[in-house]
Amino acid sequence: MSGRDRGNRGRGDRSGYESRGRGGGGGGGGGRGDGPAMRGGRGGGRGGGAAVEVYSPPDHSVPPPSAQVTKVEDFFQKSLSSGGDLGIGALQIDAKFPRRPGYGTRGQKIILWTNYFEMIPSPNLLLYRYNVGVQPAATGKKLSQIIRLLLKLPEYSDFQSDIVTDFKSTLVSRRRLSPGAAESAIPYRAEGEDEPRANAQTYRLRVEETGTLTVSELTDYLTSTTVNTTYADKLPVLQALNIFLGHYAKSSPAIATVGSSKSFSLAQASPKWDLGAGLSALRGFFSSVRVATCRVLVNVNVSHGAFYDAIPLEHLIQKYGSANQFNRSKLQSFLKRVRVRVIHLGEKKNKAGESIPRVKTIFGLATKDDGQRLEHPPQFPNLRANPNQIFGAGPKDVEFFLNDSSEAPSSSSTGQTAGPPGSKKKGKGKKGGAPSHGPDQNAPQGGRYISVYDFFKNGICSTTPRLYTPVTESIVHGRSIANPKLPVVNVGNRENPSYLPAEVCIVMPGQNSQSKLDPSQTQKMIQFAVRKPWENANSITQEGLHTVGLLPQANVNLGRFGISVTARLITVPGRVLTEPKIRYKQDKSPFVRGGSWNMQDIKFNSGGTLRNWTYLMISMGGLPDAFDQSSLQSTVTQFHRALQDMGITAAAPTPGLRIVVSGPDDTRIETAFKNVPGDPRQARLVLVVLPITHTLLYNRVKYVGDVKVGVHTVCVVGSKFAKAQPQYFANVALKFNLKLGGINQLVDNSRLGIINEDKTMVVGVDVTHPSPGSASNAPSVAGMVASVDRWLGQWPADLRIQESRKEMVSELDVMLKSRLDLWKTQGKHKAFPDNLLVYRDGVSEGQYATVLDTELPLLRKACAELYPPPDTKKGLPHITIIIVGKRHHTRFYPTAASDADRSSNPKNGTVVDRGVTEARNWDFFLQSHTALQGTARPAHYYIVLDEIFAKRKVPPPLQNVADVLEDLTHSMCYLFGRATKAVSICPPAYYADIVCERARCYLSGLFDMPTPSGTPAQSVVGEGGQPEARTEDVMIHPNLRNTMFYI
Repeated sequence: MSGRDRGNRGRGDRSGYESRGRGGGGGGGGGRGDGPAMRGGRGGGRGGGAAVEVYSPPDHSVPPPSAQVTKVEDFFQKSLSSGGDLGIGALQIDAKFPRRPGYGTRGQKIILWTNYFEMIPSPNLLLYRYNVGVQPAATGKKLSQIIRLLLKLPEYSDFQSDIVTDFKSTLVSRRRLSPGAAESAIPYRAEGEDEPRANAQTYRLRVEETGTLTVSELTDYLTSTTVNTTYADKLPVLQALNIFLGHYAKSSPAIATVGSSKSFSLAQASPKWDLGAGLSALRGFFSSVRVATCRVLVNVNVSHGAFYDAIPLEHLIQKYGSANQFNRSKLQSFLKRVRVRVIHLGEKKNKAGESIPRVKTIFGLATKDDGQRLEHPPQFPNLRANPNQIFGAGPKDVEFFLNDSSEAPSSSSTGQTAGPPGSKKKGKGKKGGAPSHGPDQNAPQGGRYISVYDFFKNGICSTTPRLYTPVTESIVHGRSIANPKLPVVNVGNRENPSYLPAEVCIVMPGQNSQSKLDPSQTQKMIQFAVRKPWENANSITQEGLHTVGLLPQANVNLGRFGISVTARLITVPGRVLTEPKIRYKQDKSPFVRGGSWNMQDIKFNSGGTLRNWTYLMISMGGLPDAFDQSSLQSTVTQFHRALQDMGITAAAPTPGLRIVVSGPDDTRIETAFKNVPGDPRQARLVLVVLPITHTLLYNRVKYVGDVKVGVHTVCVVGSKFAKAQPQYFANVALKFNLKLGGINQLVDNSRLGIINEDKTMVVGVDVTHPSPGSASNAPSVAGMVASVDRWLGQWPADLRIQESRKEMVSELDVMLKSRLDLWKTQGKHKAFPDNLLVYRDGVSEGQYATVLDTELPLLRKACAELYPPPDTKKGLPHITIIIVGKRHHTRFYPTAASDADRSSNPKNGTVVDRGVTEARNWDFFLQSHTALQGTARPAHYYIVLDEIFAKRKVPPPLQNVADVLEDLTHSMCYLFGRATKAVSICPPAYYADIVCERARCYLSGLFDMPTPSGTPAQSVVGEGGQPEARTEDVMIHPNLRNTMFYI
């Protein structure tokens, strides 16, 4: 899982936006979208409650799922069955992934809408694919413009209606290009300019044909029922069709694109929500061409993104600064790479009379290191007594060297200094750095130093010749900077800075912000993004079709290429699986409704023993305490009784402490934990009462408790704990019992199948990566959890640091061996497990094969080193690997109110393995949870290896292997010990996700860097002297190592 947001398992989909939480089964706040949405029809209501609305198209009809698709799916399975025994060998395709062993049959059958449209290419469509090489290398918007200039060359004039491109490296044409169109030299010119500038960079482009793609071959492959049919060009054709789809948005000036798949309309009427601090949320759409049995589909989903407000830069700085204590380092990070239009120069027009905006990109704020290799570097004479104020200095305090010969911001003149405002001068300073001449030294001949403020106030101007016509570029005379305390921005670079005051810049529209949202912005984003399923479905079928270019009246290339798209969502068959029976102590079973239950008058199935525990109240200056010593003791006494009532054998707590700390790094925190009474060689537990929800303080507590001292910690917020609500106490008790080695709940043995034989260890694996704002030397961290017995109640974990952004787990063998040892010791087994059922989280589709190539050999290596020779000769252990996908864009919507839950989503237990899947692959979508708000996102399970299920006899009443795995995975979702509800992904993947999240707490200094406000060196992420991560930083203390410390 790469640098991603986490948690919110009980919540619904936030349509392209998630906040990074700590997981959990609960729901929570949120709100509506941006007001009344345009709607299709409405579904009817159910009796005895509020009406439930479901999506309905304008004609209110619900077409049945495609009969042709179902026919081919069934016939393909029949072809497989007629091939004889479905053994391991027979079930492998291309020696990689297993074939689908059948379609599930269990559960109540329903029909669902899904957010896919059918794409129908012409049977005669032939596509020619070309690679575009660019030298010297270019990226981003410059590269896009170079591709545009390429297509404007005379040799491509006859192909204007035939070519689509990703504006990076690939052209796709419906006609073969002329043989002569192979190499070109293109002087760069900005968008709108008629001629390149005098010293413009020339790029060499080589266009080379890389293949011819017959699209009908793809559709033939998808409709084929021949078992061994393969198609080598499947991925290239898909990529070409995705380039075709994305070309529309990327070439439309009124649409902003983020990445290769997200499009946001910039029209005034587009949904928008003010997030504060200079950002606004826009609602757009994700789109991707995908394949399924019999057809090519386009997946379209609502997506949300944070964008910079297109306002004067001075207003943006004021908005952001007031929300962030005018922290200069945060401001620099926020503004870096923001594109602005400068307005202090005269208007520039091309031959067609169109105004050409002068666009600059912000590199950062002024720093003392700017232009140090220039002969005359920038000076800050007013700040010599306060050098720390140089970073982010204002226009009165920043001086640059101005040549007497130019006396103007001429962008075509050549000069050797930090350029005047708005120019892009290149320095001629010597490599070693020439002596600088400040204003208090002998004035250098041929020039002088001038402040940015005075430069604008004096109104210096000049006439700059152009190749086609003289254009006057003049500073507005006598422009006085209204707010000289605002920092200037550097629109050059560190070596050759060019400074502008904020008030002559306007932020360009459609710029996506990569900065981390603050808590207030996050909550506003959630309010905007969380919407009812039918609202999202309506947005997709109305605005979405237009924005992503699926309507012929908007996208003329559809007709040119002979591609049509059905303008209505498709339907697919689904099934609702029944929930398993939940078992607590004395075999008591709660009533389960909508995947949720409560523990009233029920004890944990297996309660832990709590001999040594206490409490610690942490106070911070300026924050009120929720308790005095007496009231805290009283509340803890009530909580102690609650623990006992739920089945935990808990001794009375040792009287606790209150400490006052100055911040998360206060040494008194570690001292307090070291002084916890009891044997330091045994696990102890501390109930930590925090003054507020404080991420850095929480991280410090967990690091000290888990890694440094070896004390279990459970954190509560004082104001919530003080209410002494039974439900809150029960939720905290869930964590207590798991940390103590207890088992909170079980499910009926009959629903766990092979697990109940006590010969299968279930493993969860995940990797967390640095996110935006992390230090440059932040590592990736791999986490593994594994069951120790057939009860699936305890899942000890292991952590390993590895190379940054590497998804494949480097030390998987070492981690697995430690889990196998626990199977024998903690699980009290005489032998290692016969089977390893691995749920691998966080792997993208393109990495499925890499899991088999890289991680599977490490699993086998670990087993070969531990298992006795007789077992290895028998082929033990059998391994099945299932990829758990959450960051996909497939959504399902009920077609009838009777099939919807109270949030208008499909009911929990909904499984889909037809209609949007491929007959040759074994995968399924499972919505095991009930989303409390928003649109539920199903988990996607893709089986990349199966050595366990296919060769076993299917137990009745299940009818095939697909039934077995779907039912087992669904049942396990009721065993997540931290909640009394079914969660959205099965516990091994969920626990692995949480343990990775805990590692981020330990490495908080690298993952959640506090932004300093001092020197420029500190302002650059990763350059603030952050230490390298060490294995010891995530090495759990021996007291806790074999426990569920991470809960």
